[in-house]
This record gives sequence, structure tokens and C-alpha cells, in this order.
Amino acid sequence: MSITRLFRHAALVAGAAVSMPGLALAAENGAGFYLLGSKGPAAAITPPPGVYFQNDIWIYSGNLGGGRALPRGGQVAVGVDGDAVLEAPTFLWVLPEELFGGSVGLSATIPFGWMKTSADLTLTGPGGGVLGGNVTDTVFTIGDPLVGGVLGWEAGNFHWQLGTIINVPIGDYQKGEISNIAFHHWGADVYAGATWLDPTVGLDLSGVVGMTFNAENPATDYRTGNEFHFEWAAVQHFNEQFDAGLVGYAYQQVTGDSGDGATLGDFKGRAFAIGATVGWNFKVGEMPVSTRIKYFHEFGTRNRAEGDSVFLTVSIPLSITKPMNIAAQ
Repeated sequence: MSITRLFRHAALVAGAAVSMPGLALAAENGAGFYLLGSKGPAAAITPPPGVYFQNDIWIYSGNLGGGRALPRGGQVAVGVDGDAVLEAPTFLWVLPEELFGGSVGLSATIPFGWMKTSADLTLTGPGGGVLGGNVTDTVFTIGDPLVGGVLGWEAGNFHWQLGTIINVPIGDYQKGEISNIAFHHWGADVYAGATWLDPTVGLDLSGVVGMTFNAENPATDYRTGNEFHFEWAAVQHFNEQFDAGLVGYAYQQVTGDSGDGATLGDFKGRAFAIGATVGWNFKVGEMPVSTRIKYFHEFGTRNRAEGDSVFLTVSIPLSITKPMNIAAQ
């Protein structure tokens, strides 16, 4: 195994993903802007100074089941089924300057895609007046942009990061619709990650813990509570091109929803997921390309849909101004 290539490919996988945002499922609309499962192998490795591009496609299908209710679009929906195919192109700029001895990265993402939501029944207000039954809403539109920052360090095989992602509420949001990709409120996610990548055996152990904070949606008077998330990955690199392993996440809303629109009370969500991942690295001419597929199956959910998701990821460097220091490896 080439140590240089292994570390370089691992860094590229992490590179554009260090501030990868998302559209996960929990809280108002059964959705939060941090995408559960977006972190994975090499999650805390910061690539060398340069500009990187990553494109993520997220495919999700789930349902609430059991006649349970979910707040969506300022209404209350029962028997919700949802499907989505979303794309999230991300640009990452890793600065040549250091801060507190670590590398600094800045990112921007503009998500867009398709979402279809069906509900057996929709209700409104605390009295539960019926608005309609068998409602289906389909959209193809643009979501809220996200900007992020990360500060990363390394010492031998150990890499760690601190980062944040900000949801900017200027996407296409339609009040009263049960399908929305945009969230129409400010939000911030702060996280810390660590990766142990041993090039002698090709083992990658990564974990990320974070908290999402949400402002009130002015269109629905609904404020989602604070959301805790933990993601992990255990991957074996078999050679410089191929790796495979396990991934998973845990989600728990730690404070209740609030505001006049929170007619279902605090509505704290919970979810767990486990899955598998495969990575493949190759070159197009002289350009290194890192690709990855991740699959997650959710279980143990509460107050949110339960389903399956697939991530398809492609990462490439647009320019690298300073090679990664691997002399100590």
C-alpha cells in the first residue's frame, strides 16, 4: 500500500465533507438542516491548503407509520410517507495560513433536489380541525445555502477538528406546503470530530459529535429544539484504491420544540442508524478522484420518519497549493 496515496485520498474524501450540511429528518417538518450520516470515514482529516469540490447525492425513503402525527408546513400531518433525492455541491477552501497551530477551512453549499410527501390526513390548530385527506405534495427546487468553517489539527496518526455550519434562510420555502427543502429559519451546528488513520494497517476509526441550534421559523411560529448527533465509521483500506466498512449515527433532540406553531408540544425526536460504506479512489489523467457510497438503515425512531438512505459522493481537488505533510507517517 502506498502511504502517500492512502493519506492523500483519505484527505480528499474528508476535504469537501468537513462542512457538509444536510436535510435530515426530525423536529418541524420532521426535518433538520444537519444531514445525519453526512460524516463518515476520515471525517476529521483536514486536507492540505487548496480548493476542493465535493458533490453529494442523498436518496431517502421513509414513513412515520402507526397513524402518528408530524408538524409540517404549519399544519399537523398524519400517516406521512416521504421520498427525496437531493444534491448538495460543496466548495471548500483550505487557507495556507494556520490558526492556533491548525489548518483553517471555509465551505459553501447550495442544496437542491426533489421531494415528495404524502399524508393520509392533515389537521390544523389545537382543536385539530380537518383540512383534507390523502394529501400529496411534490417539489423540485433549491434549499437554503449553508456556509461553514473548520479548524483541524494532526499528530501522527491522530487527526481532530472543530467546526460549524450555518443555515442561511434564503431558499425556496412555500408556507403551508408539506414538502419543503428550505427551512426558512437561521440555524447553526457546532461539532467536534476525531479520526485515527493507521497507514501501516489501513485502519480508519472516525467519530463526530455535534449540536444543532435552531431559530424560529417566522412563517409558522415554530422553533425546533436543540438537536444532538453522533456519527461514527470503522473502515479498512485494502489497498490504495479500495476500502470498506461500517457506519452509523445516533440522534436525540435534547430540548423541546416551542412557539405558537408547536401544537404537538415539545415533540422531541430520536433516531439510530447503522449501515455500510465502500470507497473507491482513482485518477482521471493526473487528477485524483475519491468516490464513496454509504447506506443507512434507521431504527428506534421517535417523533420522526423511519427509513433508509443512500449517499453517493464524489470529491476532487481543484487546486492544491501545498502538499500534505506526511513525513512523520
